[in-house]
Amino acid sequence: MFEKKPKSYTELLGKTNRIVEGTIIKGDIETSGDFRMDGHLIGNFQTKGKIVIGPASSVKGDIICKSADIEGKFEGKIQVQEILNIKSKASIHGEVVCGKLSVEPGADFSATCQMKPILKNHHGQSAEEKTAQ
Repeated sequence: MFEKKPKSYTELLGKTNRIVEGTIIKGDIETSGDFRMDGHLIGNFQTKGKIVIGPASSVKGDIICKSADIEGKFEGKIQVQEILNIKSKASIHGEVVCGKLSVEPGADFSATCQMKPILKNHHGQSAEEKTAQ
């Protein structure tokens, strides 16, 4: 009567991708899941989820994501739909566009910043998501 579709391997383990320390990626990354970067990225990054840039990590390029925690170095343009958390050891240089911003004391924040609230329609879908369809 009620048939359940078996979950995929990634759904069982969670959907967080990870790049470990010592790894350097030159190129663009696109994913639908969450992502933790402890290595180095020279290129653009896009996810529908959250990105965490670890304390020993660096990203040089553009980022588009739902939410972000930055502890390492970032240089470029970052567009965060919801909240951007900048930790005390972080170094941000470039351009920031976000819904909400949290900056811990001690962070190096040398960027232009534009706050754009995310407007939800009556279906719970953001205006940006609606126009992208």
